[in-house]
Amino acid sequence: MSTAVPPSSSPSSSAASSAASSVASADRSAPSELLPGVVRVDRQAAPERRPAADAVAPSQAGRRSAFRPDIEGLRGVAVLAVLAYHAAVPGLAGGYVGVDVFFVISGFLITGLLLGRPIGLWDFAARRARRILPAAATVLVATAAAGGALLDPLRGTDLARDLIAAAGQFANWRFVGQQTDYLAAGRDPSPLQHFWSLGVENQFYLLWGVLLLGLARYLHGRRRTIAITVATTAVGAVSLLLCVRWTATSAPLAYFSTASRLWEFAAGACAALLGGALAGRDLAGRDLAGRAPGARERGRGTAWTLRALGWGGAAAVLGSVLSYDRDTPFPGTAALLPVLGTAAVLLAGPAHRALGATDVGRLLATRPLRAAGRLSYAWYLWHWPVLTIAQARYGALPWTTLAALAAASALPAWLTMRLVEQPLRYGSSPAPRRGLAVGASALVIPLIAALTLGGGTVRALGGTADAPVAAPAGAPSGPALLAPGARVLGLTPSLARAREDFPPGKGCEIALNADSSPRCLFGAEDSPDRIVLIGDSHAGQWISAALAMAEQRHWALEVLVKPGCPLATLTVRNNVLGRTFEECDRWRENSLTRLTSGPRPRLVLMAGLNRYGSQEERVQGWTRTLDRLAALGSPLAYLGDTPMPGKDIPTCLAASDGRSDACFFPRDTAFEPDPMLDGGLAARYGVRTLDLGPLLCPGSGPDCPAVLEGVVLYRDTGHITDTLARVLARRLDKGLLEAAG
Repeated sequence: MSTAVPPSSSPSSSAASSAASSVASADRSAPSELLPGVVRVDRQAAPERRPAADAVAPSQAGRRSAFRPDIEGLRGVAVLAVLAYHAAVPGLAGGYVGVDVFFVISGFLITGLLLGRPIGLWDFAARRARRILPAAATVLVATAAAGGALLDPLRGTDLARDLIAAAGQFANWRFVGQQTDYLAAGRDPSPLQHFWSLGVENQFYLLWGVLLLGLARYLHGRRRTIAITVATTAVGAVSLLLCVRWTATSAPLAYFSTASRLWEFAAGACAALLGGALAGRDLAGRDLAGRAPGARERGRGTAWTLRALGWGGAAAVLGSVLSYDRDTPFPGTAALLPVLGTAAVLLAGPAHRALGATDVGRLLATRPLRAAGRLSYAWYLWHWPVLTIAQARYGALPWTTLAALAAASALPAWLTMRLVEQPLRYGSSPAPRRGLAVGASALVIPLIAALTLGGGTVRALGGTADAPVAAPAGAPSGPALLAPGARVLGLTPSLARAREDFPPGKGCEIALNADSSPRCLFGAEDSPDRIVLIGDSHAGQWISAALAMAEQRHWALEVLVKPGCPLATLTVRNNVLGRTFEECDRWRENSLTRLTSGPRPRLVLMAGLNRYGSQEERVQGWTRTLDRLAALGSPLAYLGDTPMPGKDIPTCLAASDGRSDACFFPRDTAFEPDPMLDGGLAARYGVRTLDLGPLLCPGSGPDCPAVLEGVVLYRDTGHITDTLARVLARRLDKGLLEAAG
């Protein structure tokens, strides 16, 4: 994992999908994204209004929203942690918690802003638009231009879709869908994957603005205080429960979704609410100090408590950066440490001047950290596209080079801050309509860039992914892939189509958290005779070939497939879930039991990835499974696993202008010892086997091809194209069914 979420549900996912990793996503895929909250008070005053009875007087509002240099420094710490994580700096593998630090800061500051001054919803939205969207739009347009010039057309196509999601502020949901879909496994991380946090933050702003401003409008005094406290606590509690649950069941959903992150903002909001009480103010900002006997003595005691709290919070944040890594189940309960630590640091630096700055506050307020904090938003936006585009162009880079690139991205970040962010934030009219117009422009311009980039990549690829693919006739046997006389002009499937060249029946390959396959029949569904195709996604890639075998005999094809789940009886760990794959064990048991009911299959066709566990574990696992299957009395057949390229073949071919001799991959990493083919298990249980390895990786040289006789063999880092499966249908029929009688 190199961001928060693993790049692939396949246990053999290679380092190729790293984005500093992949973000392989969450590479922690990308998990490091942050959207710093506002630290300075907007210099443009809001249009003058008559405050409500419980509104904060101007002088009180000024005290409440007084500039906090320690928060600026804390933002600097967070962005440096994130940059170090993405640059793979040794010893800082938990730097992805910087995003959590920023979420807490945003909850703290936005809550204080909304409660500390009379402000309308449109005014609030306009302020957020001026603060966030112009810098983001600048980076999006620049990334589109760089992607069009430096990336291959397939990556450019993906980038265009990501641009639309990022500009529309729903990038987090796009990446949830991508990283929970095994069909997208193994792809390189997007240059815009870090925009997931921007989507989460803006969705939070919408919810929090409506909630708090609504409560402030209709409730006053004590009832307002109670309602805001109850609402914040309730939202935070529900979100935390969802976060813990989804971390155990769907790591991408837990990491990228807004619902599972709201509790971090709520923690900051609680710190803002509690901070006012500790400093001797109510929610309306009224000073309560000195009204009760012993208030000053209690204030001095509070100061010492805050000092201890600040050091404890700083230790919690630093400890998570140093001790967490890509294997830490995150966010879940692990996020409590940096989140509560950040809240403690915020609470320890009171806005109440009488208590003075705490030791941690003085440390955070040093000039270098404050400088990083001022630059943090733009720096965060720029560094990830720089790192990912550089690695897409030049391959994996050492951490020293990545760190240098991350540091160099401070220059465009500084220019963006000085020339775009600050002028539009402070120099434009304070009228809400002006801010909303700026925001609308910042949304529309990246969308235009996305459409321009997408149109250019379609032209470069020479077609669309929707174009149908006619598979050439395959040879039933022998060393040639295609039948005599069959010819392929160009590449088939085309590069525009290759990534989407999936087998039919995607719904048959069930979700990771499911433990039972649906009724999934093809061909003559009412026939009592059926072929059963069973295994993981490397079995699912053969659906078209198995269907051709069944249709030729007017049989049915039943598909029992679960991605990432070996048919051999052994327990595995799933990286997307971040835990032991318990659903796999239940699915296997349910599927084997299901085969004993109904008519006896005419053939049980087994296939799967041959990289789960050790060789000894595979032997033992297959022995336990074959004991169960042999009791059925049906003919058994096994398809040897196809070679594993370990890199995204369509993307590689697109970057090589479609040259069929490009994108070779090493033979010694393409295969693993297979106990079914080499260990004598097949002979012991009477299993008919077919090994396609010598056909797909012919000869004895050091490399295997990605294209054979004009046919693109792989649609990603390890699955074959559906076109190849159809080409090989006659070979499977002859080698498995005809020979089995």
